[in-house]
Amino acid sequence: SRISESRVQRKAPRLQFPSTIMAAVEDGPGMCFLSWKYSHYFSFVLEKDRNIVVNCTLCGGSKTLSTSKTSNSNLMKHLQKQHASTNLVEKEPEGNVGDSSSVDAIPAKQRKLDFGQPAAQSITQPQLHRLIARYVVEDMKPISTVESHAFRQLISHIPVRGRAGKAPSRKTFSSFLDQEYANMESELKNTLDMVEYISTTADIWTVHNKSFLGVTAHWINAQNMKREKAALACRRFMGRHTYDSIASELDNINSSHVLSFKITSTVTDNGSNFVKAFKVYRPAPESDDSESEEDEVTFVSIGDVLQNAADDADDAISLPPHQRCASHTMNLISCTDVEKWLLSEAATKTIYRSATTKCAGLWNKASRSTVAAEIVDDIIAKKLLVPCTTRWNSFYYALERISKIPVVELHTISTTLQLKCFNEREHQCIREYCAVMKPLTVALDILQGEDHCFYGTLLPTLESLMTKTLAIKNGLQILVGLPDTVVQAVKTRFAHVLGSEDALLAAVTLPKFKLRTSATNTTQHAGSSKEDEFFSFEENEDIYATAEGEVAEYLKSGATGLDSLNHFPMIKKLSLKLNAATPSSAPVERLFSLGNLILTPKRNKLSDHKFEKLLLLRYNRWFDGNQS
Repeated sequence: SRISESRVQRKAPRLQFPSTIMAAVEDGPGMCFLSWKYSHYFSFVLEKDRNIVVNCTLCGGSKTLSTSKTSNSNLMKHLQKQHASTNLVEKEPEGNVGDSSSVDAIPAKQRKLDFGQPAAQSITQPQLHRLIARYVVEDMKPISTVESHAFRQLISHIPVRGRAGKAPSRKTFSSFLDQEYANMESELKNTLDMVEYISTTADIWTVHNKSFLGVTAHWINAQNMKREKAALACRRFMGRHTYDSIASELDNINSSHVLSFKITSTVTDNGSNFVKAFKVYRPAPESDDSESEEDEVTFVSIGDVLQNAADDADDAISLPPHQRCASHTMNLISCTDVEKWLLSEAATKTIYRSATTKCAGLWNKASRSTVAAEIVDDIIAKKLLVPCTTRWNSFYYALERISKIPVVELHTISTTLQLKCFNEREHQCIREYCAVMKPLTVALDILQGEDHCFYGTLLPTLESLMTKTLAIKNGLQILVGLPDTVVQAVKTRFAHVLGSEDALLAAVTLPKFKLRTSATNTTQHAGSSKEDEFFSFEENEDIYATAEGEVAEYLKSGATGLDSLNHFPMIKKLSLKLNAATPSSAPVERLFSLGNLILTPKRNKLSDHKFEKLLLLRYNRWFDGNQS
């Protein structure tokens, strides 16, 4: 037939083997070698009991190898090890080797060993447990995932030392996570022991009628000068959120990690309970008793000692210096100070309320009705942003989206949705509000950064904020007095920072801000273009460096990267201390955001201790860097 003829024409030339090997083939044991796709790289030498001896042609025929008649594993290992860089070509399949006369003979059904691809690398059972733990923890899955039939079937296809993988039971897996958490805690304490200066952030989070106190730690790695972080705790906080309860729990967390004398500052929001806790339990000033003339003996009754026992316990609590969250303070400026000014004058009050009321109607309509959302999308090809109370900049971004919509299209949307239309003066008011608040919003985004944001960033941010806000004043028609209000609010609420020597030193010890002109004269550290544009200072020729030695060389150097401090040991040590803190408490808020994804309503039976362990394992990325 034509098919048989074409197959004969395409058939590759047959390899001729010695009669001894052909005899072995007829008996059966040598069939595995002859049918192997890489057999053409070896030449037969002799037959020895159940083995055959061959020479490797790629080695020049000088390498003699022995392999079983029923297995080619030794030969395959030789090719993979000695000729890994060689592009091996498979020989074309042949018909039945024992019967050369039959081209279309169907080969006998037998199990074939395919060495074309390396076999899947097997792992150990502990490694499998770690991979499962990484999946469960990183993707914040329930622990009961290991009991899922589909999941266990998936795991069974993973080879574990020559056998099928087996997912652990829920109880075993839970014990494994407990042990891994203990290992993480031990390694974290060892890491913190090597750090000289550490800062923390703290806050209280309430969810599902439960309260948790979260604490995160931040420091600069003295070796590579990079920001590092870790979550220390997210403990259940029982009872009322009083200042003394907060102080007691914070002191316990600091002491359990041996950080009481290493923490340079703790960053919290402006809550009165936190402020009072750090005010009452701040470190007592050291007293100098060296000038006392003589020691006096005082007799105290036992009754007084027993009565004051509780007071002595409170006196043992000592909290580190307190630092208020700069982001929360700026949010107070935008929500309280600015709002107060807008509603204080009749001229601005009427138009501002009218504009924001119409915006609120538009947001409500578009967010609650799919038809309204489709109408908006058809007209402007975008969705309206709706303010969120938990996101400080959301109100600005929602207004900014509306301010960029032309008045004609806004009129069309409002008419279609049967809402009151915006007039040009109201639209102008929204545009001016966004123009004045933009520097404040950019500053807020910068200070909420974590990886490249240090305490030394705060003072230059405030100065740039005031400069850029005042520069907008000339182009305003309705909200003329708003820039002055913002600047005055910054000076009032950040008076302790603007007049702080530590804040100035922290900024100076950051190479990016050392002369307040480096941001424009030299290449900046990698960051967003918005941040680079924000930090643009005018040159000041009246700034002179009068310090000697290292300080003078540091000020003259043009490097702006933080790693350049390795050439200035004294300045580096000062920067490690002053810039350990973050300007805001945003990191602990991010800890709570992860917690909200773990402690879902469907997992309300998750114990407080297990929740804390899962959250800290996830935040600290324990299984990302420990895949051994």
